[in-house]
Amino acid sequence: MNFDHAGIATDDADGLAELYADLFDTPVVHEERFDGMAVRFLDCGESYFELLEPREEGTIARYLDRNGPGIHHFALATDDIAEALDRMDDRGVELIDEEPRPGAWGHDVAFLHPKSTGGILVEMVEH
Repeated sequence: MNFDHAGIATDDADGLAELYADLFDTPVVHEERFDGMAVRFLDCGESYFELLEPREEGTIARYLDRNGPGIHHFALATDDIAEALDRMDDRGVELIDEEPRPGAWGHDVAFLHPKSTGGILVEMVEH
């Protein structure tokens, strides 16, 4: 598995994308509306910043209400998400998603519960 992206919850994806482009030279390489959010991926070389701005009530809107803007999750890329989930389950990791679901960019994704991963929400992304 390889590091894929850091998901960042924000209430101003345009402003944050401009700031990161200026500070870190990370251009926006993909944008979409997905699951009640405006999502932007910024190119960091071999990984991405994923900016998540809620457009309606949902997970990211609730996260922002509770925690404010910041890192929401880390994502790891895998060639076989079903195998990765089986591996996590075999090791006693609490799965949020026992089966992959559709994610941004058309990838299958699944999340691991922070209780099992040191307090970090981890997303598995099949590439």
